[in-house]
Amino acid sequence: MGQIPVEVRDEAALEDCSAIIVGKKASATGEVLFGHNEDDAGYNVMMQHLVPRATHERGKLLEFEAGCAKIPQVEQTWAYLWSETRASWKASFSDTFINEWGVAVATDNCSPSREDRPEITNGGIGYGLGHLIAQRARTAREGVEIAAALIDKYGYTASGRAYQIVDKNEGWVLQVVQGKHYVAKRVPDDEVMFIPNWYTIHQVDLSDKDNYIASDDIISYAISRGWYSPQRQGDYSDFSFALAYQDPEKNQDGNMVRHKNALRLILKREPEDLRAFSVKPPEKLGVEDVKAIMRTHYEGTDDDLSEGYLVNPHRTGRRTICTSTTLESFVIQFREQPEFTCIWRTLLNPCTSPYVPWYLGITKIPAGYSWISPEMALASHFNVPQADLSYRPGRAWWAFQSVQDLADAAYAEVLPEIEKTRDALEQLWADSQSAFERQVYDVFKRDPGKARAMLTDYTNAQAGKAWRTWRALFDQLMKI
Repeated sequence: MGQIPVEVRDEAALEDCSAIIVGKKASATGEVLFGHNEDDAGYNVMMQHLVPRATHERGKLLEFEAGCAKIPQVEQTWAYLWSETRASWKASFSDTFINEWGVAVATDNCSPSREDRPEITNGGIGYGLGHLIAQRARTAREGVEIAAALIDKYGYTASGRAYQIVDKNEGWVLQVVQGKHYVAKRVPDDEVMFIPNWYTIHQVDLSDKDNYIASDDIISYAISRGWYSPQRQGDYSDFSFALAYQDPEKNQDGNMVRHKNALRLILKREPEDLRAFSVKPPEKLGVEDVKAIMRTHYEGTDDDLSEGYLVNPHRTGRRTICTSTTLESFVIQFREQPEFTCIWRTLLNPCTSPYVPWYLGITKIPAGYSWISPEMALASHFNVPQADLSYRPGRAWWAFQSVQDLADAAYAEVLPEIEKTRDALEQLWADSQSAFERQVYDVFKRDPGKARAMLTDYTNAQAGKAWRTWRALFDQLMKI
């Protein structure tokens, strides 16, 4: 069993990932929440890596992908968890990261932009950007500044993308155009941001250094290209980055329906602005609320065409947030002490897989969720062996893929048992989380190394439980 191989991908034609950032004052936890669905067509497997903190010799150059710039390495790099898309195609923008300081990075396709004259130096930067932010940033803001400096120097290779760069205090969205133009905006603390696959930053206040970081000519360049004309000379208050730089010819139906339905869940009413950067929710959102948004097929709305799941909700012809190409979903529950940050992670569709707790302070990856070293993974990222993409019962991915395959074939018949099993596991983890963390934190104050070992053992045990449960669930579903 497995996904249908697709060797050629037209990035501009795809509707890929979705993401949500909940500001700390809009969050029930008091810290930022960050959710992301990684959506990619093709033949793919997700693998997890733990990259250690390292020191480097002066003069070392990093080459992340052929034809792109060689980047000088810094002396000190931080440890980070790297979720890698192993693919039969060129997966330059599909990996996600969270480093030892609790700085998380994910990205969404916003192609195509209007840019057709990009300024690129020495091949530009693409795939390496996420790695470099994870290696070098201690805060989300610093992550944006690092990315901006690299784009200023080398230029960006993809037509258009949006990066979410998030820590426990701040969520930033960096929206990039091919070449050397970009703008980043901070999500207000009391608001919630959702993004599908289009630019969402509109107003840009270059004088507001607390909330915006942008290329200096982001407005003047748009004027020079004829993409924006101010209504009043010298007054740029009506400038919209999204409208100026997004290609207006792209079919946006899939983005519109996702954005609308996410805002419906956030606002608990019909949204007024379907392209809003962020909105103020009537109630604070918790981890379960973010999970529900990442899992939604618009159940109970006029956009649900599944007829009560008589039709697979991923195959109705209307783009859903949880979709057939979702390879991974996560909800990051940031904590003041970074080691206790909890990454609730699914493999594949969040509707057919459980959100499993992975703690940032772990010292090794759970068995079956990785099978090569980070160095080997990076070296082979753009030349993945067929063996990595083939069915292997000794790898966790395939247990979740097998259950998803059954759901794809008979969604209405098997979903009740999947949901029953999924929800029971998630409830078990939610009920035990507070007591477990209190126990470990008491140990952490006296012996951080022992506490990290406890977090590692717990994460390994729960990831293993999810894998075993899904392997047994597949056998059970085969009898239905």
